[in-house]
Order: sequence, then structure tokens, then C-alpha cells
Amino acid sequence: VQLQASGGGLVQTGGSLRLSCAASGGTFNSYTMAWFRQAPGKEREFVANINWSGGSTYYTNSVKGRFTISRDNAKDTVYLRMNSLRPDDTAVYYCAASASRSTEVRTAEEYAYWGQGTQVTVSS
Repeated sequence: VQLQASGGGLVQTGGSLRLSCAASGGTFNSYTMAWFRQAPGKEREFVANINWSGGSTYYTNSVKGRFTISRDNAKDTVYLRMNSLRPDDTAVYYCAASASRSTEVRTAEEYAYWGQGTQVTVSS
């Protein structure tokens, strides 16, 4: 499956962005989808994921209550709505797909398919 992420940009502290990740070439509704991020000089970290049906989601603690992951299986697209953005949210954001149908998969190694990344920069 091929993944194409978009929606990044420059926003001020407290602002919002919505990232999108469009999938093609696979059976989208069979994958658990996730967002990861990587800040300069840091390892890639898990942000959130959503199971195949959209009925189960999981978030890393630092984004709980601010970010919302969702998916539209009719459009083969997963979204990440980011509110109350902070400078420490600055990173390249990647979408990823795992053949697991569970949100228990939360490490990069468990995701076989990756998008190209989209830059999110939050200014203070």
C-alpha cells in the first residue's frame, strides 16, 4: 500500500492543523493506521493509532486531549486533527499502516508501510 501524507505547515502556539494521509494500492480497511513523528535529533515516536474499523484509538500521553485520529474507509484516508499545538509538537509527521487489526501495535517496527512525512512547525 502507498501512503501520501499532507496538511503540515507553520502555525503559532495554540493553533490547529489537520493532517491527512491518503492510501492507495491496498485494502485500506484491513490496516491499523498510525501517526508517528520525528523531531530533529530525536528518534521517531508514536503519536496515535486507529484500528481497522475506527472503533478503537490509542494516543501517546503528550497528545491526549489535544489530538484526534480518525479515518474514512470510504475515502481510504486517515486524519490527525491537532489542536492546542505547542512548540514541542514540531516534527516531521509520518503516517503508517500495519496489517495488524489492533491498536496494540505502537512501535515503528510493527508498521510495514510508511508515507513520506509532512513537516509541522509550531512557533512560540
